[in-house]
Amino acid sequence: MSAKDVSVKLVTEIHDDDRKEEMTLSEPGQFFSRGETEVVKFTETPEEGEPVHTMVTIKPGHVSIKRTGGVDMRQVFQKKLETENIYHHTYGDFHMKTYTDQIEYRSITDGDRGRLFISYQMTLNHEVTQRHRLTLLFEEESE
Repeated sequence: MSAKDVSVKLVTEIHDDDRKEEMTLSEPGQFFSRGETEVVKFTETPEEGEPVHTMVTIKPGHVSIKRTGGVDMRQVFQKKLETENIYHHTYGDFHMKTYTDQIEYRSITDGDRGRLFISYQMTLNHEVTQRHRLTLLFEEESE
């Protein structure tokens, strides 16, 4: 298992009818790889509330994002499949359904910068469906 220190940039876009929201965060993180599995870990430090530890596990055709700390959730992405899970938040539990349209991944081992792009639709509590686009960029920390 090899580990590298990386800088992580996560861009999340949410489309809701005609509204678009975009959030960007940049944090230091770590990249691990073993066989066909690659992992990017980083900690999000929001201005309010507890830090959120995020672990993104990437395998061929399968991505899972696990967040613990201020929130507790695990989201699984598989192209053209729907997955379900529960999102535990300070304000209660939400039921989440995720339908993944597209996953594109370029490993950091193929160059100096890794890139994960996921386009998906998420339905919260069987009510609101929003289109999401997630882009995770990570590159080795320069000495």
